[in-house]
Amino acid sequence: MGRAYEVRKASIQKTGAAKAKLYSTFAKEIYLVAKNNPEVDTNVNLKRIIEKAKKQQVPSDIINRAIDKAKGSGGDDYEEVTYEGFGPGASTLIIKTLTDNVNRTVGFVRAAFNKVNKSLGVTNSVSYNYDYLGVIGFKYDNEEEVFERVLDAGIEIIDLESEDGEIIITCNPSDIHAIKDVLESFIPNIDYEIDEVGMYPKDKIVLNGEDKELFLRLYNLLDDIEDVTNIYHNVELE
Repeated sequence: MGRAYEVRKASIQKTGAAKAKLYSTFAKEIYLVAKNNPEVDTNVNLKRIIEKAKKQQVPSDIINRAIDKAKGSGGDDYEEVTYEGFGPGASTLIIKTLTDNVNRTVGFVRAAFNKVNKSLGVTNSVSYNYDYLGVIGFKYDNEEEVFERVLDAGIEIIDLESEDGEIIITCNPSDIHAIKDVLESFIPNIDYEIDEVGMYPKDKIVLNGEDKELFLRLYNLLDDIEDVTNIYHNVELE
């Protein structure tokens, strides 16, 4: 054990993100998920992302507009594009974007790196040092029951840990919806305090002095880009 707690600490918190960007990101993601099937009852991915949006207090009209837009023909065509880069010191970053103009987005991302005299890398130049994981965290007082219920459903858990009354499950991303179905079958009104699928570093580093200042500047520059939805990195930040 211990891995789940480290993953929790590595959970991405978008510092200072404006509500407008949060709403825009969820609208794009909902549109993308709803594009092939806009029916909530039969599209589990759409159902789950709407739940996350509501938890983040995204207004219902924004959610409904995104679904209505997906039902129509034409319109914007968003795609997920991921970039990898090298920051100050031994820091590395993985930048997830959702964009309707790849040339615009890569220009903004590259410019952010250039401003701190660092550069983007090629595919897999950074990501091989990260694990692609799903993480679920919630309050519950019976760790053994959770473990047994999920195991009985034939689902593999990578890690399960209880910390201060909160259970944290680390799993394969493809299993996260199935695990939620199991949890919701016996925990009424479960509230997911952590609900993420992302890239988590196998090892973390500590930056000091100028390297730390430059890293924070780079992070903030990337975070200010509207098309950027998540930034993963290997830096231990207090």
